[in-house]
Amino acid sequence: MFFGVLNMKKKILIIDDQPGFTKIVKVVLEAGKSYEVAEVNNPAMATQIALEFCPDAVLLDLDMPVLDGGDVLKLFRKDPALRDIPVLFVTGSVLKQEVASGNGLIGGERFIAKPISTENLIERIEESIAVGSDSR
Repeated sequence: MFFGVLNMKKKILIIDDQPGFTKIVKVVLEAGKSYEVAEVNNPAMATQIALEFCPDAVLLDLDMPVLDGGDVLKLFRKDPALRDIPVLFVTGSVLKQEVASGNGLIGGERFIAKPISTENLIERIEESIAVGSDSR
């Protein structure tokens, strides 16, 4: 009996307080048929949703009210089930000079600056997943 090759989509969790942004990124990523995407617009819910969704990578906005991206990342790193998930910060709060000189890292975590091109986003997600799986 032939079962075929399973087409496993990579799970991406987007945590950003701007629903318009998360919806656009979800549509763009899911259009390529390689990703399953969940959105969280309330950072206080991020840990719970991540535990339920079990993402392969997280796109995490840095600048959010109440809990910012750094706070959410600290919660993830304290949780044994979430600590090894690759996180890619998404921010509009960096200067071009910081992007060029930071080797693509903020506080030791990968980041991508808004506005985001589809090609750059997918490339950075794949890099994050590859680097994350190497360290697991």
